[in-house]
Amino acid sequence: MERTLVIAAILLATTAACGVSPMGRRQLLLMSDGAVDQQGLVLYDQYKRDVPISQSKRDQQYVACVAEAVAAEVVEGDIPESWEVNTFKDDSPNAFAIPGGKIGVHTGLLDVSESQDQLAAVLGHEVSHVLARHSNERASASQATGLVLAGARQSGYVDPQLMNVFGMGAQYGLILPYSRTHESEADLMGLDLIARAGFDPRQAVVFWDNMDKAAAASGGQSPPEILSTHPGSATRKADLNARMPHAMELYEQARAQGKKPGCSR
Repeated sequence: MERTLVIAAILLATTAACGVSPMGRRQLLLMSDGAVDQQGLVLYDQYKRDVPISQSKRDQQYVACVAEAVAAEVVEGDIPESWEVNTFKDDSPNAFAIPGGKIGVHTGLLDVSESQDQLAAVLGHEVSHVLARHSNERASASQATGLVLAGARQSGYVDPQLMNVFGMGAQYGLILPYSRTHESEADLMGLDLIARAGFDPRQAVVFWDNMDKAAAASGGQSPPEILSTHPGSATRKADLNARMPHAMELYEQARAQGKKPGCSR
């Protein structure tokens, strides 16, 4: 009886918390947007305490210029109209956007992105994670997995060894591919976003070429795609190229409307 109630509660919670992403994909959303935003603000404040902000005014102004042009195209619901943007002194080629309107760019990314359009491609991708509520979705997936595991343990009918197998199955069968889905979705959404802002979407593919060269130069090796939270570079570029005709239409429309960002480092 207890086992049945636990399973019923899980099914009710997950059924009641379904949403749809901007790309039309069904989502599991167990947390409120406000709760996710608040967690994001806490994380961002902690990050600013842990990682030094770049003292280069030139870099800060350049990143802010690109970020503001991208964010100006965001018109979705409760997404912030203004974003706090910081450039952090870190050699890794990374960037992130956090629910609550926070953007961070590592100085190492500026060495790999060779133009405003390439930097915009990364920021468009990161902002799209926020637009698609991916943080909420990932947290909800983890929460749902935890509920299932807890319910199975309480039932007393599951062998501990099988529980370990199930835990591994959740990692490689749900969490990793789910994350790859998010990354692919953010790639395509971000491509459209930067095109609407007047950045050249073709440079998104060039950026990934640069990342491949940087990885090869450093001797870094990516894990097999099936065991990675990100799609392989070849997959990403193929997906971006397939989306490119649509993005180019948006780009030409934006340019005709006078959207011609002029951010320089």
